[in-house]
Amino acid sequence: MSKGIKINFTLLIIISIISITGCVSADSVDTNGNISKAVVKLNPTDGNSAKGVVWFTKVVGGVKVEGHIEGLPIGAHGFHIHQFGDCSATNGKSAGGHFNPGGGEHGSPMSESRHVGDLGNITADSSGSATFSFVDEIISFSGKRSILSRGVIIHEVADDLTSQPTGAAGSRLACGVVGIAKN
Repeated sequence: MSKGIKINFTLLIIISIISITGCVSADSVDTNGNISKAVVKLNPTDGNSAKGVVWFTKVVGGVKVEGHIEGLPIGAHGFHIHQFGDCSATNGKSAGGHFNPGGGEHGSPMSESRHVGDLGNITADSSGSATFSFVDEIISFSGKRSILSRGVIIHEVADDLTSQPTGAAGSRLACGVVGIAKN
């Protein structure tokens, strides 16, 4: 191998390492590649004003889910992880159905059998804001239950937690894609 090719190859490797390590913070990914925190920025679907941020943090016993959403109609709204990390459709339907790798029935977060994406409801106050925090024992950052690169949807009305396959939660008010958090 000529000296020029060796230098170019070495430079390519160095640039690749810098690119890879610069994309993920050491705060949310450990040296074994285990992810400890993810985030989704929710944007309104066409004709709606719901928007906000949801954080997912690995904790003992599961994943802590905490967020703040604004621009919601007063009351309860279905809150789900959806199959695809695709919010390209103006109505949010490109995110597909509920994330359900195990083929379970739709249910509440406390149901013995449920979709991985069944996170229940969030409730907007009189100002149209919902602030929430809970731990889910089913969702994960790895394996078949990984929520990374999946869609998150806030629905128009409350999830009744029983109707199949989606809980009769109505249209999609906001959509976002889960990604690895910076810190």
